[in-house]
Amino acid sequence: MAKKTVANLLVDTLVAAGVKRVYGLAGDSLNGITDSVRTRDDIHWIPVRHEETAAFAAGADAHLTGQLAVCAGSCGPGNLHLINGLYDCHRSRVPVLAIAAQIPSKEIGSGYFQETHPEHLFAQCSHYCELVSHPEQMPRVLEIAMQTAISRRGVAVIALPGDIGFHEAVELEPRLHFPEPKPAMCPSDSEIAELAKILNTSKKITILGGAGCAGAHTELIELAGKLKAPIVHAMRGKEFIEYDNPYDVGMTGLLGFSSGYHAMMNCDVLLMIGTDFPYQQFFPKDATIVQIDIRGEQLGRRTKVDYGLVGDTKTTLRALLPKLVAGKDNKHLKASVEHYQKARKGLDELATGNTAEKHIHPQYVTRVLDELAAEDAIFSCDVGTPTIWAARYLTMNGKRRLLGSFNHGSMANAIPQAIGAQVSHPSRQVVSLSGDGGLAMLMGDLLTLRQVRLPVKVIVFKNNALAFVELEMKAAGIIEFATDLHNPDFAKMAESAGLLGLTAETPDQVRPMITQALKHNGPALVEVIVHRQELSMPPTISLEQATGFGLFMLKAVLSGHGDEIIDLAKINLFR
Repeated sequence: MAKKTVANLLVDTLVAAGVKRVYGLAGDSLNGITDSVRTRDDIHWIPVRHEETAAFAAGADAHLTGQLAVCAGSCGPGNLHLINGLYDCHRSRVPVLAIAAQIPSKEIGSGYFQETHPEHLFAQCSHYCELVSHPEQMPRVLEIAMQTAISRRGVAVIALPGDIGFHEAVELEPRLHFPEPKPAMCPSDSEIAELAKILNTSKKITILGGAGCAGAHTELIELAGKLKAPIVHAMRGKEFIEYDNPYDVGMTGLLGFSSGYHAMMNCDVLLMIGTDFPYQQFFPKDATIVQIDIRGEQLGRRTKVDYGLVGDTKTTLRALLPKLVAGKDNKHLKASVEHYQKARKGLDELATGNTAEKHIHPQYVTRVLDELAAEDAIFSCDVGTPTIWAARYLTMNGKRRLLGSFNHGSMANAIPQAIGAQVSHPSRQVVSLSGDGGLAMLMGDLLTLRQVRLPVKVIVFKNNALAFVELEMKAAGIIEFATDLHNPDFAKMAESAGLLGLTAETPDQVRPMITQALKHNGPALVEVIVHRQELSMPPTISLEQATGFGLFMLKAVLSGHGDEIIDLAKINLFR
């Protein structure tokens, strides 16, 4: 009987913990692990073309399933490529284990070929990062890493020299056999009583909810009904809060629109629940602010907080609701909802597909996609303008899911996250809203869609520019520079990779092309030529932004770019 190796034990331990997939790129320092996976049918190796894709894909898998996901990179440059995706996973608080292979153990410290020190490199984007230097450490270090990733909701890393993986294992079986603990956390009775007193005696309450409201939709809606409070959601809370919600008034922040902004600025109590919304300028200055979060370290780190409570949303609201008095005045809620309806109408009017126009508005593309996509579709969106259009025009319904790099803000996340979504949910429709810049950055993994036979649909917003960067430059009064993208024909490139490739150049082509792609039995890419000068205005314009935009217009004219001003007017004013 063959002796069990450390790599065999590692894979046994992953399987015992419920891991079904490892995303990665093979390399000699991973040979022990990949050879062990090769011989099994209870865990699968998902090959990608870039390790960054592996980390993003694992993060998407963990986000959607709530379970531990795993990615792997070979020694040195291989696992270095994981780092950006792992930063995203860590900041999104999803449980991911990264296996960072290391050079031969006897060579560590000698400046050997491809030598790096993963235990230092990954320290800032992980809760746990340790080198396995002796067979005796397995599986204990691995199990500590897995438990840390699961319990603290973040990244854990183990660095494993390739030669150690082939050593004979000392332990023969995984040591942990208990299911994942699921504790409930609630503030004390006195804290709940004090919070109820504040809310019962306040007139204009606004709720700001985030991703921490997942799983507590019923309690949140009941809370808003009792308080007659409008609900503003952060981007990561959209998929959990927006649907079946008569109190919804949209988002605030740079991606939001005016109704969410005004609902927060005109309240006398802001109740923050499960959110780490980062933009200080969008918080009210004079309101009483109450924050509920399961992580005490997050209380008060974005704005001044008058009352901070540690607890999970569902447990805390269940304790709070019986103590609230019904019958509040609904003037604040009514005004906020009416403002939202007006703002929503204005946004919908921008999402037009007038066949008399030559230009395609990206808002229209997203609205059509929203109408055609499955009721349980999973969307991923690239950072930049695709995230803006997703925030404003994709409708969540309690079944759909939405992925993005909403905290880390990395380019090129959409297709990698779509890979993780499709692998973990093979029966669901998965759609990537990709910018042309993001697509080009990790375009190699279009090949993964074909190789792994993933029927992901890629909608490319092609404007031949880093469009959001240009908007930031305009707002700062700077003439755009270094933002041009000399792009290929993405549809033809998709065809050469074995995908269905389609192009929409006029508004009347958008619906039939997206329809064809969604019905296609396999991966498909739709390249949509959208206008470069489309503006996405935040809910409020600061004096600095207004001054900056005026300076941009003056500089554009003086530098001979006056035609851009005419273009901006045509696209955004005369519609």
